[in-house]
Parts: sequence; C-alpha cells; structure tokens
Amino acid sequence: MSKIEFRNVYKLYGSVEAVLDASWECRDGEFFSILGPSGCGKSSTLRMIAGLEEVSRGEIYFNDRCVNKLRPSERNIALVFENWALYPNLSVYENIAFPLRIRKVSEKDIDQKVKGAINFLNLEDISHHNVKKLSGGEMQRVSIGRAIIRDPAVMLMDEPISHLDTSLREKMKDELKRKIDDLGMTTIYVTHDQEEAMSMSDRILIMDKGRIQQIAKPLDIYNNPSNEFVAGFIGEPPMNFIFCELVREEDKYIIKSSKFVFNLDKVLEKTFLTYSGRKKLKMGIRPEDVAVSLTENPGSTAMEVDFVERKGDSTTIIMKLSEGELFFAQLMQDLKLKIGQKIYVTFDQRKLHFFDTESGYNIFNE
Repeated sequence: MSKIEFRNVYKLYGSVEAVLDASWECRDGEFFSILGPSGCGKSSTLRMIAGLEEVSRGEIYFNDRCVNKLRPSERNIALVFENWALYPNLSVYENIAFPLRIRKVSEKDIDQKVKGAINFLNLEDISHHNVKKLSGGEMQRVSIGRAIIRDPAVMLMDEPISHLDTSLREKMKDELKRKIDDLGMTTIYVTHDQEEAMSMSDRILIMDKGRIQQIAKPLDIYNNPSNEFVAGFIGEPPMNFIFCELVREEDKYIIKSSKFVFNLDKVLEKTFLTYSGRKKLKMGIRPEDVAVSLTENPGSTAMEVDFVERKGDSTTIIMKLSEGELFFAQLMQDLKLKIGQKIYVTFDQRKLHFFDTESGYNIFNE
C-alpha cells in the first residue's frame, strides 16, 4: 500500500493553468475522491499521479519517495478508466491474465492469481465468455480484476461508472465500494458526480479552476462548506444564497435583505460577537433546512409558489425570491400547493451559513 502526497504541484499547458499549487495527502488505504466540474483539473491531477503527464512544478510522493521522474510502469499503479479498455477478442479469464502474460509470469502463477481475482469478483460463471457478450456491470468487474491482478500499491479510477444508466450506476457504485473496501487498497477516484463522491469516499478533495477548494470527510463538506463554491456545488437541490446585511440594534443582531428581516437567535449572536469583517454578506441555507407553513408565524416571510416537484417521499417547492432568482425548500411531506399560492418560510438558524461577498469564504470556517 502507499500514501500519495502532493507538495505545491502545478500543471501548466502553455498559458493554461490546469493545477495550481496543490498540496494534499491521500492516506494509506484510503478511498480518496477528487471531485469538481469539467475542466477543474481533476483528470490532470490523476494523470500526473499515474506518470502520464509531467509535473510542471512541485513534487509527488509515494510513501515519501518522489516519483516525478519515474515512468508509469515504475510506479506500481493500476488504472481503471471510463471506457474500461478491455480486449474484445479475449475471454474474461484472458483479459484479467493479460498484464501477467506480458510480464512473462509462469502459467501456474497466472492461473492461481486469475482464479483468485475471478472468485473475488464473482465472475466464475462467465470466466470463459468473450467480453463482448458481457453487461456493463460485468465489464466493470473484469476491468477491476485486470487492475488488481498485479497487486498495485495504488488504484486510480477515472469516472469508471459515469457512462452507465442510472439504475446500473447505483448498483455498481455500491458494489465497487464494497470490493475496494475488501481489498483495503489506496484508491484515488476522479468524478464529477457529487453523489458518487459523497456516498463512496473516506475523504473528498474538491477542485475548481485548478485550485483546491476543500478537503474533508463527506459530511463535513456538506455541513461546513469552506466557501460559496463548495456550498453551491454540493447538494441537490442547491443551497439558496441571499445577499444580506448584518445590522446591530442595541443588544440584537438583525439580518436584513430585500426579502427577509429576522433577529438572530442567541447561538448565532454569540458567534457574531467575535466577527469583525464586512457587514454585507451572502447568506446560505440548504432547501431541507427551510420550514414551510400555510399560516404566518413569528419571524416567517411570505413567498409565492412558482413550481412544485414531487419526488417519492419528498417535495421540492420552488419560489420566486426576486426577478430571475429562485428559492428552494425541500420537505419530507406532500403539501397540496398551487402555483401562485402564498406560503410562509422560516429557517433553522443553526444551519445558516454566511459568506464574504468578495472572497466567497465561509466567514466561520476560515
């Protein structure tokens, strides 16, 4: 096994800055996801780890050994890509055996290792089938078998299930995580899908425009986003953002915006006592932390229903905050609402986030 460490790593393609001053560590045996939108630098990061791209500046370490100058074949890694890259004219057995054959491993050792991988991945019944006849999930398992057959120190996975349909992707996500956990292998998993990263990872590195935005456990990222980008990128429906102003009147703190005016409770008042930054902020609240009522309550704000979407056991209500701005609430109940109906919303103040309007930083997470 290996731990992977980046020390002030840059990747430049001419004037294009793909990765900028990245410093982080993936621990030995950890399932570590790199998450971000298209073009954020996550695939360039993976390719530098694999040795498929040179590091422009900085160092990458495997177990405290700098690997910048090592060829891919010298890094003892396994790669699983989106297209799986199987040999269509070979059987399941021969696809898994291929990496050992090109290393000229003895037939006895090949047979022992391949059968072990086939048994581990539950491929016994199709071991002699041509891979062209396999389902997407079966091909994924064959690809993993071929990757682990060499006992790699690190598994690198680049969007391995992104092209599967939704139902199969959910099944493969759970199965893949179980298999990786059973192997106990250090795994770096690149994806643009927040649900994959949130449900599978020990920790997540979130990137945007080549820069690291946050590294933390999934729930820590969800509950304590480091900045506005992370807060808006993680969560579906997305977090609501509202420009507001913090006002102190005598012994009370008040949040004022074009739509809302409310007093902060004692917990948030105490938090703001140590805050000395800008008074104009951006407030964030997740849709599931918005309470909705058909009647007016103390501290509630009237809003107009713009759209209602029912999703099984939950209901998403979309309201107009202002011209061009929408506000979301997600309820674990089925309210019978009509378009244009007036409803009243309040917030769980323990779940409010406040962001600096210039830097985007969460003012209580700096």
